[in-house]
Amino acid sequence: MIITAIISEHLLANQSHHSMTTKKSPTTFDFTQALLAWFDRYGRKTLPWQQNKSPYRVWLSEIMLQQTQVSTVIDYFNTFVNRFPTIEQLANAPLDDVLQHWAGLGYYARARNLHKAAQIITQQGEFPQTLDEIMALPGIGRSTAGAILSIAFQKAHPILDGNVKRVLTRFYSLEGHQPAIDKQLWALAAELTPNSRCEEYTQAIMDLGATVCTRSNPLCLTCPVQRECRAFASNTVSLYPTPKPRKNLPIKQAFFLIAQNAQGEFWLEQRPAKGIWGGLWSVPEFETLDELEKWCSQQQLCIQHSQILPVQRHTFSHYHLDYTPFLIDVVDSHAPHWHSYQQWQQRGLPTPINKLLIQLIQNKELL
Repeated sequence: MIITAIISEHLLANQSHHSMTTKKSPTTFDFTQALLAWFDRYGRKTLPWQQNKSPYRVWLSEIMLQQTQVSTVIDYFNTFVNRFPTIEQLANAPLDDVLQHWAGLGYYARARNLHKAAQIITQQGEFPQTLDEIMALPGIGRSTAGAILSIAFQKAHPILDGNVKRVLTRFYSLEGHQPAIDKQLWALAAELTPNSRCEEYTQAIMDLGATVCTRSNPLCLTCPVQRECRAFASNTVSLYPTPKPRKNLPIKQAFFLIAQNAQGEFWLEQRPAKGIWGGLWSVPEFETLDELEKWCSQQQLCIQHSQILPVQRHTFSHYHLDYTPFLIDVVDSHAPHWHSYQQWQQRGLPTPINKLLIQLIQNKELL
């Protein structure tokens, strides 16, 4: 047995931060070398952010990949870097432009933080190269900072994203809910991260979690560390990580006012910077139909025709939004909020709103 119970229990009990200069134990060395050998043969090496590597491209990819799959990120990444090739160009761009190129990726605070951090980095004159300095930037936590340092600067720092947590909890059969076991996971991640080839190791352990040690239907028989995996040995892989207690998401109700004038333009407003869809452009939203009708009266809109469409649902991470589209045709209005198709296609719109407006254009008989 390469990894003995004694060594493993020692690792789990060790709550101190492992020095990056500590000599690796045989246990750590075996895991690391097995993983690196697997990565050399099977790892992903042709992803867009792995080409023409720079701190900016690595940072951008790490932010985009938060809560988002690689297959989804690829096109967004390519479009984004084509529009904003450098940190300076990102920093100098209007936030509206940034949000437009982020629209559809969700979790829009990421885009706002990315833009703000780009401005800070530009003012500083160079990308920071220490853990504390990178973590001081908006929207960057310890794991993302570690990934940037390892991949962009070849500085050995552990990471602990969802993929890595899944690999480690299974390999060591760590029971318990996060963040209760995060200290143990960080200690293990630090112990396993090598001083040399840290860039490849960081990519390798993320790849292992994303392509082999997957959440469901993991490919255990192809895993390079399977023989020493405690969960595999006890046939309990599906029990790790310990699932969070399921909770029912609350349901919120809203009315979306879809106002269209005689020129076929839609009424759009920019949402507040904070909150759901912060900074994006959207249609007016109301909690009740009475509020919607009162607003139309205040705007002195001359309504020629109205129609209520069936309720639709959009699910956020912490609640369901059941929204009812309320359509109105407006005879005359000279308000500055009207947007032609060409104009609102240049705005950052939430995906459900963008789809709804396009659907309405394609099905004019509904209006």
